Amino acid sequence: MTKILILGGGGMIGQKLARRITEHNIFDGVELTLFDRAFPKNGVITKTVMGNIADATMAQTLAASRPDVIFHLAAIVSGEAETKFDLGWDVNMMAMWHLLNAIKTEHDASEGTYRPRVVFTSSIAVYGGPYPDKIDDSFLSAPLTSYGAQKAACELMITDFSRKGFIDGISLRLPTICVRPGKANAAASSFFSGIIREPLNGIVAVLPVADTVRHWHASPRVAAQFLTHAATLDTDLLNGRRALNLPGVSCTVAEQIEALRNAAGQDAVDLIKLKLDPTIMQIVDGWPRDFNPKQAVALGFVAESSFDEIIKVYIHDDLKA
Repeated sequence: MTKILILGGGGMIGQKLARRITEHNIFDGVELTLFDRAFPKNGVITKTVMGNIADATMAQTLAASRPDVIFHLAAIVSGEAETKFDLGWDVNMMAMWHLLNAIKTEHDASEGTYRPRVVFTSSIAVYGGPYPDKIDDSFLSAPLTSYGAQKAACELMITDFSRKGFIDGISLRLPTICVRPGKANAAASSFFSGIIREPLNGIVAVLPVADTVRHWHASPRVAAQFLTHAATLDTDLLNGRRALNLPGVSCTVAEQIEALRNAAGQDAVDLIKLKLDPTIMQIVDGWPRDFNPKQAVALGFVAESSFDEIIKVYIHDDLKA
């Protein structure tokens, strides 16, 4: 029986991951626990624990159950981390510190026999410009946002606690996840999903940047696949480099809109209204645009090959629902 804990299990990716774990025979028997501040009414049926990830005592309680695999998805999003500076560091960085120290306590109490796999959802926000045409696996991590700095700090902690043998960790630098179902959130990247999701649902969408903006995307379905693949990966193959750039689709907003036209016609495209937002434009301008994730591909991570595919995933998995 594999004991699995998903931190942030009430969120969209957490629910996609939980459903994938429960519906696919990825692990040899599963005892699944989801942790979050709240859960959807029609969410995955399993054990749930409610609490604040930034609470050090909660980290101790969760680690005391000694899960074999911990997926750390819990965070506040990029836009909120930028505007609420203290909260961003408390939730996105200090919560990881509390968790890893709680795991270390259990490791020491077990005389070194407890060493869980920790899979952390990092972000391409750990990078800052100027950028090459494509970012490769050796490009410098130098974030230009608070959110990116918090993710980068967690990556360093994951690497160091793994080096010391307390955990067996891996950090996944996820592309922007698109198309996200549900309502828009406070992420600066939220419009990438909104300009597809809203028109497909017959709703007007606001585009706050020029259609020449290029970005790196993957679907929610692929994000869940990334996570389970990382949980079962032989981490010796990482050669100590425990943060991976993951594959995705690089496209411009104009190419996104063209893919929407292919899927739903001009009437859907006409629901997108340009309203430039200088704040979002400035944030997006500092984000990476394209990658050559050679190591992750060699390790078996696979994403969509076009934005048309990403839209088809949303239509199949979420629009009909």
